[in-house]
Amino acid sequence: MKNVCYPFVLLWTAMAPAFLFAKEWHVGPSRAYTTPAQVSNLVSDGDTVSIDAALYPNHPQVYLTRNRLLLRGIGGRPRLEAGAALAGNANGKAIFVISGADCAVENLEFANAAVPDHNGAGIRQEGCDLTVRYCFFNGNEMGILGGAYTDCTVTMEYNEFANNGSTSNPGYQHNIYIGRIDTFIFRYNYSVNAIAEGHELKSRAKNNIILYNYTGNQTTTDSRTIDLPNGGTAILVGNVIEQGTSSANSNLFGYGMEGLSNPAPHNMWVAHNTFVNKKSTGNFIQAGAGTDTLFLKNNILAGAKTSGLIQGTPAHLDSSHNVVNNSINAVGFEDPANFNYHLTGGSPAVNRGIRLDKYVGSYSLDPEWEYANTAMNTPRALSGPPDAGAFEYPQSSAAQEPGNSALSVFPNPCRDILHTSGTDQAMYSIHDTGGRYIQGGLTLRNSIRTTDMAPGVYFLRIGNKSCVFVRE
Repeated sequence: MKNVCYPFVLLWTAMAPAFLFAKEWHVGPSRAYTTPAQVSNLVSDGDTVSIDAALYPNHPQVYLTRNRLLLRGIGGRPRLEAGAALAGNANGKAIFVISGADCAVENLEFANAAVPDHNGAGIRQEGCDLTVRYCFFNGNEMGILGGAYTDCTVTMEYNEFANNGSTSNPGYQHNIYIGRIDTFIFRYNYSVNAIAEGHELKSRAKNNIILYNYTGNQTTTDSRTIDLPNGGTAILVGNVIEQGTSSANSNLFGYGMEGLSNPAPHNMWVAHNTFVNKKSTGNFIQAGAGTDTLFLKNNILAGAKTSGLIQGTPAHLDSSHNVVNNSINAVGFEDPANFNYHLTGGSPAVNRGIRLDKYVGSYSLDPEWEYANTAMNTPRALSGPPDAGAFEYPQSSAAQEPGNSALSVFPNPCRDILHTSGTDQAMYSIHDTGGRYIQGGLTLRNSIRTTDMAPGVYFLRIGNKSCVFVRE
């Protein structure tokens, strides 16, 4: 009997999933490891680094070379604040330099990264297939700086970016910069106020999937709001794209302006976005020479267009059912002075759109979601003809306070594990009563670990369902 079982155990061990051997490393001011740098050379493939909510001042550069790492904040959002340790590093790149593949970063703040060549980033991506969610990039020279890696996908969702750029090198640093990768997915993010003529979003990816975000300049001197300089496939659905009065550029969305060096076809699919130009000059979309297709339907384009609605001449222009007006106030926004572009009942955008019934790859051009403050999303309820722009009138009930659509959880109160009914593999987020993000990720077999959460009352959200629970 032993001769039969022993080889079986060896075979099972060799084939066992890597997560069975993964380790969780805890970092915090009161832990054995007080900074992420202290565990960076200790982690193995598949490990988790859990960082307690605290301020980590003068944070050095940390190289992360292992694959399938999860780097996350717990108990709130830790702030990794760069200082002299990074600024004085002759080979400095970023607070986190991630060269491992298939890594994820969740619920961390990256601040004040600066290095001698002025490209100091919160995160420098040097490995493939990176996911960043629920993070905040504030006051760095680059929020996220991505490299050029073939067959790589970078996904960013539920993040905030603000005031990134460099006054020492104006025009070359941005809130987000993505290099020549295959696919960039950018959804449910809030990117504002790039400084020193930087962009809120710049990507050289072959495929750019930009869905349900707020990208805009409100108070600083930026350049284009979105810049896709090398063409390829661009899908923009459900975004608010705003240009402020101090922008150094004159168009909101630039495509192919540095040459269409990505593989053809060079197509833009632009549906149900709200473009707002608060300058007295400019245009909304600038297409580089050689652009194949601009599909432009069910959008709002509000504000000045002194150089035309579109600059450039795509070979194929398919445009209809857009609301275009030189006057922002005439479009019927709720409060444009305070950046609220939901529609009032009298807006000419109400019922202006048409059902598109069109997919580009697996992405629908009919909106399924709406952007929700801040760096969140909510289902878009459609009945009858859709409204033009990023929002449906009236707002979906799901955009109101949590608890409108019941979610069943147990035990409640809970201690270590919270079980949900009927969600299995689904994205969740937990917030405190003040709306602050605490943790999120994928539910695992209808369960969520709450071990690292402090006792208190919390909101749980999964899709368009939410509930209140108590952690004992």
